Amino acid sequence: MLKATNIFKSYEDVKVLRGVDIAIEKAEFVCIVGKSGSGKSTLLHILGSLDKPDQGEVFINNQNLFEMNEGDLAHFRNRHIGFVFQFHHLLKEFTALENVMIPGQIAKQNQAKLETKSKELLDYLGLADRLTHKPSELSGGEQQRVAIARALINDPLIVFADEPTGNLDTSTSEELHELFFKLRKDFDKSFVIVTHNEELANLSDRKLIMEDGMLVK
Repeated sequence: MLKATNIFKSYEDVKVLRGVDIAIEKAEFVCIVGKSGSGKSTLLHILGSLDKPDQGEVFINNQNLFEMNEGDLAHFRNRHIGFVFQFHHLLKEFTALENVMIPGQIAKQNQAKLETKSKELLDYLGLADRLTHKPSELSGGEQQRVAIARALINDPLIVFADEPTGNLDTSTSEELHELFFKLRKDFDKSFVIVTHNEELANLSDRKLIMEDGMLVK
């Protein structure tokens, strides 16, 4: 479902990725671990088309991401790729429901259907009573669940998560770990997660280890 070959990336004189190859199957749950600075987040951003490699190709669903023009790539990313970050990046002036709806509005989904779907997702994630709350009125775990709903609203092919529990306490992190696996099962999505959490990584279908810009396992 995803295939990346020979990915290189440097920032000025620093070689961050050194010829990475990776393939992800449909509904596969993959964790990428490694020391800080090993290139995990850079790889994730390139796989999700948020950054471009200096060399190499990324295919999702047989689409070559970096052969698209900027407009087509932005459209593809909005429709087919979901993102969850360590810091949820919710818009503070909008409610939980409004935050979830934003990607669907960009994709020009029917407004009434989009609102219904957003409410259903938030209900599924245990936030039915938080629809009108703004991020400042939500706990860290609740904010991250809103971010997960936002990542899923356009029914993406794959969800990328960069340290999604890195800013949460142990109990809340464990709840989110369980939620990710439930989402994979219930929604049949592929997940690629960069994490320092060994417990989560050991539960995944595959744990990939990065060292010095290369996948060593």
